[in-house]
Amino acid sequence: MTETTGAADDTTGAAGTTGRAATTGATGAVITGGGLTAQVRALAEGAVSSRALTEETLRRIAATQPTLNAFRRVRAEAALQEAEEADRRLAAGESGPLLGVPVAVKDDMDVAGEPTAFGCAGAFPPKPADSEAVRRLRAAGAVIVGKTNTPELGQWPVTNGPAFGVTRNPWSLAHTPGGSSGGAAAAVAAGLVPAALGSDGAGSVRIPAAWTHLVGIKPQRGRISTWPEPEAFRGLTCYGPLARTVADAALLLHAASGPHERDLHRPASVDLLAAAGREPGRRLRVALSFRPAFAAVRHRLDPVVRDATVRTAELLESLGHEVVEEDPPYGPVGLTFVPRSMSGVRDWARRAPDRTLLDARTHANAQGGLLFGGGVLRVARAAEAPLRRRVGEMFGRYDVILTPTNAVPPLRADELAGLGSRETNARMIAACPYAWPWNVLGWPAVSVPSGFTAGGLPMGAQLLGPVGGEPLLISLAAQLEAVERWYERWPEQAAKDEEAAA
Repeated sequence: MTETTGAADDTTGAAGTTGRAATTGATGAVITGGGLTAQVRALAEGAVSSRALTEETLRRIAATQPTLNAFRRVRAEAALQEAEEADRRLAAGESGPLLGVPVAVKDDMDVAGEPTAFGCAGAFPPKPADSEAVRRLRAAGAVIVGKTNTPELGQWPVTNGPAFGVTRNPWSLAHTPGGSSGGAAAAVAAGLVPAALGSDGAGSVRIPAAWTHLVGIKPQRGRISTWPEPEAFRGLTCYGPLARTVADAALLLHAASGPHERDLHRPASVDLLAAAGREPGRRLRVALSFRPAFAAVRHRLDPVVRDATVRTAELLESLGHEVVEEDPPYGPVGLTFVPRSMSGVRDWARRAPDRTLLDARTHANAQGGLLFGGGVLRVARAAEAPLRRRVGEMFGRYDVILTPTNAVPPLRADELAGLGSRETNARMIAACPYAWPWNVLGWPAVSVPSGFTAGGLPMGAQLLGPVGGEPLLISLAAQLEAVERWYERWPEQAAKDEEAAA
């Protein structure tokens, strides 16, 4: 097990030049020819070994770490041992949803024997046990190759920090893959792993999914356990998958799902796998919305993002669904988000072994957690039920809400560097105003690719559903994917397009 060093700060080169490493024979073909589902099938059929897949994955991680810098921890030796055990089980005729497949998890999840630094600097102790989500991935047979980078305590939509350097977007090294699950998104988009588990407390799965041309699912709160936390960030944060296809995202979500006996939130189970393989089944009513919830920050939707979302709406209409422009009645949802978010930062900051190493903005947010704690926090939590009733009224008339995932294309990698807390928050909210209300409500959401800017930068659209709505969102996303086939375009293609246009 190794902690990676910071990435080189060279931003030269065409977009996509850090995409898939050259394939190595049949193993490389399995990786590049399909994702999670394809690798599970190839392993079960004996077309490739888990050891070979894991070796190739580790090679790709090492080759791209100086540029992409997707990983905080790489478990090379441990992963190879896990792969050999998976091969023994496969040879014995055993099966499992992910048996032998290499995947990655974000560095806010506990992996036994590894520290959980959550983007922070300092000497964090190794964890004695897996978190419940990681335990379930292992039980499904997954090989955990490493832990991916995240900004400090997952606070920002760019993934960089003094603890690990700058994580870059495979579609353009000058731009961020987003955050806070930016390392996970970069690793999947570049083909280093077929899928990764991230976390989403204010859009942290959906934001990077949109900016790296991936499918990202924020499931219903409690769908994936956050244990050893009974709930994460005062109930705002859910774990969720990033993958190149809807089927792969649904498979990883299925494998990781399930409660711990001491979880605070235990939603009724739903059939996630079947949803990815079927049509939505009827003419859906879709509300198209461009107005974000009020957050006391000036917001401007980039016209290219709006056009991409309109094109997604038109595609839904061509598939037989009805699309009507209407905005959700968000009400004072922003006032309830801040106390919960800042209290979560304060809770986590206390765990840092050396708090003097924390970002000044982290200290400011942790102080806010103190100011907005106690009675203010209790009022914020109590407001969730009325807000659910208020916004839930939409789902008496509509099946799904469609919005842009983000208001702008990917930010530059250094966009928020050197800013104070107030300016960081203002720019962050202006760029990413659409995702966080669903964290307050705890309901499911899916980000799907919606197209590219003229310069080849990815964008995404967001499908929002009510409580327990993952199956419908997944089926609708799969229907879009069947037409768009977005998984066929890789970052290196963006470089070829740019060279041809030059």
